This record gives sequence, C-alpha cells and structure tokens, in this order.
Amino acid sequence: MNVRQAPEYPQWPQYDATEREGLIRALEQGQWWRMGGSEVDSFEREFAEFHGAPHALAVTNGTHALELALQVMGVGPGSEVIVPAFTFISSSQAAQRLGAVAVPVDVDPRTYNIDVAAAAAAVTPRTRVIMPVHMAGFLADMDALAKLSADTGVALLQDAAHAHAARWQGKRVGELGSVAAFSFQNGKLMTAGEGGAVLFPDSELYEKAFLRHSCGRPRTDRLYKHQIAGSNLRLNEFSAAVLRAQLGRLEGQIKTRQQRWATLYPLLEKIDGVVPQRADERTDFPSHYMAMFRVPGIGEENRNALVDRLVAAGVPAFAGFRAIYRTDAFWEMGAPDETPDQLAERCPHAEAISQDCVWLHHRTLLATEQDMHRTAEIVADAVAAV
Repeated sequence: MNVRQAPEYPQWPQYDATEREGLIRALEQGQWWRMGGSEVDSFEREFAEFHGAPHALAVTNGTHALELALQVMGVGPGSEVIVPAFTFISSSQAAQRLGAVAVPVDVDPRTYNIDVAAAAAAVTPRTRVIMPVHMAGFLADMDALAKLSADTGVALLQDAAHAHAARWQGKRVGELGSVAAFSFQNGKLMTAGEGGAVLFPDSELYEKAFLRHSCGRPRTDRLYKHQIAGSNLRLNEFSAAVLRAQLGRLEGQIKTRQQRWATLYPLLEKIDGVVPQRADERTDFPSHYMAMFRVPGIGEENRNALVDRLVAAGVPAFAGFRAIYRTDAFWEMGAPDETPDQLAERCPHAEAISQDCVWLHHRTLLATEQDMHRTAEIVADAVAAV
C-alpha cells in the first residue's frame, strides 16, 4: 500500500531579520566572548526571567549543562544519579562522565516520564540526585518528585531539554525550586545550532557553576588565580545573540503547536493500534518538543519499518529513544552492577516504549490544521501497511 504524500512542513530552524540583526550587533560590539561582550549576559537575564528563575548560566551545549549542574550539586565518584531508562543518552552520560553511577528506573507508559515510585525504590545512601526528564515537553510529576526529594534529602535536577517555556500548574520550570538544564541543539524548540543553559534557584550554586564553567576563574581575575578545577564551557556572543531572537518567538510557536496537537491527538487516537503520548493534566502549558505515539506490540523491527515508510512519504519521523541500558555507551563507565536483561525486567515500560515508539519532529506541529488531518491519514496508511 502506498502512503499519501505529506504536506510541506515548515523548515527548522526558523529565523528572520531578528537573528541577522543580533549577529551584526554581536559582531560590531568588537568583543566576541562572554567576558568582554554583552550578548551572553543579556540572554541569561532574559532566559532566567522568562522561566521564573533567579539565575541562568549559558553554556556550550545541553550535555555540558547537565554535567555542570550535577558537578556543582556534588555528584562524583561514589555517588549515584537516578535517571529514567527511556531518555536520550546524555541524561545518563552526564553523570557517568563525572565518575558517578547512573541508575535507570522505569517510566510511566502514558507520559513516558520517570515513574516516581520506581525512583523512590532506587534511592540508596549513595544517591545524590534524581533527574526527571520532561519528555517531549510534558513535565514529570513535579509534586510527587518534590515530596520524594524532601523525604529523602536527594536533590532534583530537571532535564528540561524538551521543556522550554513549559509550565506545571501555572509554574514555570524555574519556579519549581530545583536546578534545571536546557539544550539549544539544532533540533530544539529554540536553537543556535548548539548551546545550553542551567537555571539555578539560589546564588550559591550559580556562583559555583560560573567558576566551574570558566576554568575556575573569577570574572575580574587578571592574574590567573583559578580558584577551583573547571573547564571552558562558556557560550560565545554570536550564539547568545541568536538565542535572544529565538526566545522572542518561542511562546508564540508553542501556542501554535498546542493548537495543532489538540487536532492531531484525537486523529491519532482513532487509528487502530496507535496510542499517542498523554500529558499529565497538571502540565498546563506543554511545549510539544515532539509529537510522540506508540504502536504497542509492533516490535522494534516493524517499528523501524514504520518510521521508514513515514520518512519516505515526507513525514519527519524518528524511532523512539533506545533504552539507555540497551546501548554500548551506557556500559563503558558508571553502570550499575546489573545486566541489561535485569534492568529490562526492572523497567518493562521503558523496554516496551523503546521498541514501539515513534516521534514526529515538532515542526510537524507548525503546519496547518488541514495538514494535521493529512498527517494522521499518512500515519494510518503506514501503520496498516506494516
């Protein structure tokens, strides 16, 4: 069966004269790194204010944002970080590269977010951080996670790489009382090709992170008095200028995606065998980084064939993340003392989702209302043909 031809989805990244003007502004200020220019400082203030956080620190990429946040939160050799088993590998590798053990736990089969009960069961005296990942811009259960953190004394680090502008019961990510890390990689909801940021709820962690991200060197140092060990994770002025422009149109784009998902979701739900991702209703402003759905029981091989059919028809489709314990990279360092099959037994939902999940690029949700109907028809044809 041949699938229908897809609409002409909007391209990504998107830009206009605002980015161009920002790049010229950064160029002509004559200082192109953050210690001499003003673009990074301005972006940090604007991003922090937009997300309701006291402090934001811009860094080189989203993976470094996680790694830096974990480091200033005390993660290192001998400690453990609890991560969802269904996520992009950076969530676990950020902990593992610091010498910590990444402990995968299962996820909710509807939201694909961390299962709070599973996280609670995995806490040990060595657990330093619990890292919820806000999958596709649907926030994890931040109420239950906050209680778990308070009960155990284990800090939370929100992996908000998908959750720019998202809100939980009216609260923005920076208003939820915990550290949060973002990515500005090329496919993200706002982008400079690469880049990242960390939101901090207090000045102490922010100041530690600033030193760590700038080779341990204070802002005004002229005598190379590096105070602590660090690395160069500083964002450049050109990227910050682009991100300032991207931030300006973010909320409007997200509102369009919310409207389109409200159309696409019931259409996908009507397709035999298709189960679209569901948000916790307390995520009252989801950012829709992906349009995700499952075809339970399809199996990994047929799921991959389904993705191929969608791509061939012009739909920007991708296979769901592989469960992190099913990758060779996970086992190189900082892995728990369990086998992949043992972890799979502990994480049945993550194991299943990684084999039956498909996601559509968020630019799909920037197309027209009519295009949502055409997209659903293509998905229905492709599922029926596999």
